[in-house]
Amino acid sequence: MSEPVHPLRALVVDDEPLARQRLAVLLSRLDEPVQVVGEAGDAGAALAWLEARPGLADVVLLDIQMPGPDGLRLADKIRGLTPAPQVVFVTAHTEHALKAFELEASDYLTKPVRQERLAQAMARCRKRQSTVLAAPQALQATPATLLVQERGRVVKVPISDILYLKAELKYVTLRTATHSYVLDDSLTDLEERLGASVIRVHRNALVARLAVRRLERRDDADGTEGWAVQVGPAASAGGGEWLAVSRRQVPGVKEALLEASRR
Repeated sequence: MSEPVHPLRALVVDDEPLARQRLAVLLSRLDEPVQVVGEAGDAGAALAWLEARPGLADVVLLDIQMPGPDGLRLADKIRGLTPAPQVVFVTAHTEHALKAFELEASDYLTKPVRQERLAQAMARCRKRQSTVLAAPQALQATPATLLVQERGRVVKVPISDILYLKAELKYVTLRTATHSYVLDDSLTDLEERLGASVIRVHRNALVARLAVRRLERRDDADGTEGWAVQVGPAASAGGGEWLAVSRRQVPGVKEALLEASRR
């Protein structure tokens, strides 16, 4: 199947009524008009609308800065719906673009929205919808990734490739077996986004569960005895980097090692 079985249907979410109205007018003027099936002025109302009408909206056109939970939090919740509509962010702010695409947004539009740019976004949604209808299993097999920005370009890093993330000064270093990335995100935010795939070993470090190799008592640089964890890729039976482990995090690392021994 190469085309959606029905016209694209949209839920418009913005705390400003005039902004919702303008967007609805622009959608109606497209060469392939998009049907606005609902509106909401905040994240809570939008989520309630979607949960009460599963499958009715194909796409949510979503503002980011709204009273209460913002659009990014709502987009994260939308991903857990079945079926989950696509999300197109419509915002006056450009600084959230990287996080938006990490949330698998179909597009990111900045206000004031131009008709041509909106048409491109809706065409992208139609194409993506057609792909889902034609090959849902292929999409489900797509590996989970973390989007990072490096030297002005966005790079997809498979979560399974991550060894550790370490906060240093104002930045966080993400380390894989072959590359290091310098991120602007906070370690706390990254921990929330990566979920159970990582464990905190220190206030300044997260380690991928699958990368944990050994836990030992080792001397710090100043000679103080403490705990340290060795991390490395799954294919590596021996070597790897050592990271300090705070005393309170030792039980979590031991648990990760025990899980690894059962696999």
